[in-house]
Amino acid sequence: QVHLVESGGGLVQAGGSLRLSCAASGRTFSSYAMGWFRQAPGKEREFVAAINWSGDSTYYADSVKGRFTISRDNAKNTVYLQMNSLKPEDTAVYYCAADQAPWNYYSNYAATTLNEYDYWGQGTQVTVSS
Repeated sequence: QVHLVESGGGLVQAGGSLRLSCAASGRTFSSYAMGWFRQAPGKEREFVAAINWSGDSTYYADSVKGRFTISRDNAKNTVYLQMNSLKPEDTAVYYCAADQAPWNYYSNYAATTLNEYDYWGQGTQVTVSS
């Protein structure tokens, strides 16, 4: 069982920055991949970024590539999403997720689709004003 808690959301002007954090419970955080997703009003939840267990492999949606950076601190059981050059279209609820599939433990792989993640946080709102 993994419990995820996001924080760091808020209201920011276009061009600004925010850093989201996701704290995970459990002793095995350093063994599995983590992802960030977002859901805007009236839209489906979509992939934003993912990182493998060690942080050596990262993946990004085209819409955020070059602006967002995913990272993790395994000593703190925390994954981060640094968001720079924010745009109004980045407005959404942001969710972190954990991939608990044992065959992905200590893998270079990090999933980019929703159905590959097993645990989800409650979400944090990010609003970018124009």
